[in-house]
Amino acid sequence: MLPEHRVLLEDEPCPVADQLLGEMYRASAHGLNELIATVSPTARALLAVYCYRRAHLAAIGLAIAATCEKDDLTSLGGNAGTVLFERSREAPQSSLTDARANGRRKITLAVKPLRQLTPIANKKGSLYSIFSRAKIRL
Repeated sequence: MLPEHRVLLEDEPCPVADQLLGEMYRASAHGLNELIATVSPTARALLAVYCYRRAHLAAIGLAIAATCEKDDLTSLGGNAGTVLFERSREAPQSSLTDARANGRRKITLAVKPLRQLTPIANKKGSLYSIFSRAKIRL
């Protein structure tokens, strides 16, 4: 990201109150649709572009853009608004939690040891650990 672009994002004001944005972030897919319906079409288009420009809010931006008219997104968001409109129509209508989870890699845990450690025998034939061998060297 270019420094000039970062400054623009930081200076861009949120088109809705921080409290409403927080409620949208925490809402389920059904609750998000209800909250979106309370916002005017102009503010909705601005909010879609605002959210989509931020990685952690991109899924919400797509969901909001899906409720916007193309003319609103294009006039208020320019080329980015046009692309956002097209992407919102291409995206499958899945739940918001699925959209958040799809961007993350799955975490898997090992079910057995990655390798077997075997004790080392010294010259006398007795077994001792690597740690005791290290003590001897010190």
